[in-house]
Amino acid sequence: MEAILYICHGSRVKKASAQAISFVKKCMESNEFKGIQEYSFLELSEPSIEEGFRNCIEKGATIVHIIPVLLLTAAHAKKDIPEILEKLSIEYPHVHIKYGKPIGVHPQMVEIVADKIKRTSIYKKTKEEVLVILVGRGSSDPDVKRDLCKIASLIETDVDRIVVQDCYLTAAQPSFEEALQMADQSSYRHVLVIPYLLFTGILMKSMEKTINKIKSIDKEYVLAPYLGYDPLIAGILKERIDEMMVGNEYDLITS
Repeated sequence: MEAILYICHGSRVKKASAQAISFVKKCMESNEFKGIQEYSFLELSEPSIEEGFRNCIEKGATIVHIIPVLLLTAAHAKKDIPEILEKLSIEYPHVHIKYGKPIGVHPQMVEIVADKIKRTSIYKKTKEEVLVILVGRGSSDPDVKRDLCKIASLIETDVDRIVVQDCYLTAAQPSFEEALQMADQSSYRHVLVIPYLLFTGILMKSMEKTINKIKSIDKEYVLAPYLGYDPLIAGILKERIDEMMVGNEYDLITS
């Protein structure tokens, strides 16, 4: 029997974990998969990857498709999750593990963010150019900056009257604070901050506090909501699952 195990990042904020579970359950309902489906978290929330995997095995799974519910490909997808799966493959040698790709750079992610920008009041009410600060979680992995830069460029091309600046909350440059400083020194009067994050959490709260501290007479700063559930994201995850089904995995761990 086949199973799908979704792996979310996890958060100390209970609301974020609850949002992730709700998100994954909606994806489960929409993907038409008839086998076992379970969710898990890489860190900070439960069930763990190991617990989610064992839940699949206890329900009779002999093939487990692992789908990382991560926006970009970084150390979590390249190193942390594979290390756990390698240990599980040794513990359960009779189970075949297939590992899928994160969401990554995808045209529909560009569409989601572009639509979010167009629906904001700050964009609708002005004919001037809007400076959009696209904020990623960040990583020391250069692929993260490369991919978010590409997404930022595609969004800028897709939406009229915007300039998009990528920045990061940790381990990459420019930092979120640096991007805000650049915005403050720029000629743009309207600044829209887009968190490239799936769910709420400590990072969202930190961004809110940082923006609320800004005292500007001639500039308007608006923080947009995090991405949240979107049928288009569910569709991308289904694509990643379908890729695994035909053998096109991000990485393959053999039994």
